Amino acid sequence: MFSLVLLSGGVGSRMNQAVPKQYMLLAGKPVIMHILERVDEIEEIKETIIVCADEYASHITLIAKQYGIKKNIRFASAGATRQASVKSGLAIVETENVIIHEAARPFVKVEDFKTLLNDESENAMFGIEIPFTVLKGNEYVSGVLNRSELVNVQLPQKFKTELIKTAHEKAERDGRKFTEDASLLYEYYPDVKIRIVPGKEYNLKITTRMDLIIGEQIYKEEMRRRI
Repeated sequence: MFSLVLLSGGVGSRMNQAVPKQYMLLAGKPVIMHILERVDEIEEIKETIIVCADEYASHITLIAKQYGIKKNIRFASAGATRQASVKSGLAIVETENVIIHEAARPFVKVEDFKTLLNDESENAMFGIEIPFTVLKGNEYVSGVLNRSELVNVQLPQKFKTELIKTAHEKAERDGRKFTEDASLLYEYYPDVKIRIVPGKEYNLKITTRMDLIIGEQIYKEEMRRRI
């Protein structure tokens, strides 16, 4: 069995809105609800641990009830950074395996979760090829990266719970900062295999207003395919 740690602590500063992006409407419902509805269909996921600012826990509980979510939801307090938020969520995970996802990635489908869950690797992530040239540099170009050796990281990701917990404890001890968890795990356990499962172009992260506009189009196309 798995627990899902769902990161919902972002404040949406790039949106310039009073409400964080994960609670804004997308295709008529809160962004976070798109994920909760899909996870509700997946038997292998025992519970969802939502990491959020404490003041939003009651709001999420209310809308989850309104949308008929049956799966057990627990809450963990968001940290000052994404890394701290993940560690906060992991602290209350009791299952042997854990899925980490972000509330700002609402386009992931049930079959995407199941692909990850059913992959034989104990630690796995979604990744997609980088379709453009990537340069090194700050004010001036200092080098060219070989994009055939690079991968654009997507979520969800799955891990052995105790392994990723220990890696986070080591990162905190060392004062190391990471922006996602596969790289954190690899840094401390380079001999542990982390499988890269081919990702999907539609699995976008909502960061800006433009992403919401694009998201509406994604859902319109999805509805056309169902008709």
